[in-house]
Amino acid sequence: MEIKVIRKTFTEKSTIGELHINGKFECFTIEDKDRKLESGGVKEYAKTAIPRGKYNLVMSFSNRFQKYLPEIQNVPQFAGIRIHSGNTSEHSEGCVLLGTTIATDFVGNSKVAVAAFIKKIQAVEKKEKITIEIV
Repeated sequence: MEIKVIRKTFTEKSTIGELHINGKFECFTIEDKDRKLESGGVKEYAKTAIPRGKYNLVMSFSNRFQKYLPEIQNVPQFAGIRIHSGNTSEHSEGCVLLGTTIATDFVGNSKVAVAAFIKKIQAVEKKEKITIEIV
């Protein structure tokens, strides 16, 4: 399974994008501000989007959330990067949040979007490798 996050809207507070699974639109994303770490930008703790790149994605237990969530592995300068619910970049701390609607610095219906995404991940996780590319 190939997941791609296409970043589209950049503000001083957040980065809004689209998440696609195997080339098909799934939902919207919100992340912290894109500080272009892959081009030498400087990370601000809990206020910076992860660097662009391609990563492995696995389901693993989150101690913080006390449940299984998608984890983006081996992100330079980051640890514990998850895909989870939330509505604004203040809920992110570097993670990718999902929603079915967007507004300025906001995604809505996040729990619905995350539940649908996890269902798709769980259907294939034991059968095939899952990658996520941030562009």
